[in-house]
Amino acid sequence: MRISAKADYAVRAALQLASAGPSQPLKAEAVAEAQEIPHKFLEGILGDMRRGGLVQSRRGAGGGYRLARPACDITVADVIRAVEGPLVSVRGVRPPELSYTGPAASLLPLWVALRVNVREILEGVSLADIVSGRLPAEVSTLTTHPAAWTNP
Repeated sequence: MRISAKADYAVRAALQLASAGPSQPLKAEAVAEAQEIPHKFLEGILGDMRRGGLVQSRRGAGGGYRLARPACDITVADVIRAVEGPLVSVRGVRPPELSYTGPAASLLPLWVALRVNVREILEGVSLADIVSGRLPAEVSTLTTHPAAWTNP
């Protein structure tokens, strides 16, 4: 699975907003600078997140962006879906909409299992979890696997 720059930037921007809290809107420029994200690219991402109901924006001197809900109620999956669409798809199609024949017939259950596992992890981690530095135990355990980052 590949996490795109857009998804990575979106999660980082959401975390920056989460760390600022609900009462302090941040300008896109401040988020871009803090997270080293190209400003124009971030503007598009924030627009996607606004349309997805994750952030609110306000114009003016005291304006900026803030999370639309508490950070504990926004998961990493919510952010990625807002900017990229479904978490797991095969050729742009969700696994349940696929069908295979012959020796590839058993491939569909594999894609479904992958989708379930990705959703379980990304839906189980909130922005608040990451900002606090306390990932859920089941996620932290996975990071200690000896081959977590060493194998291709």
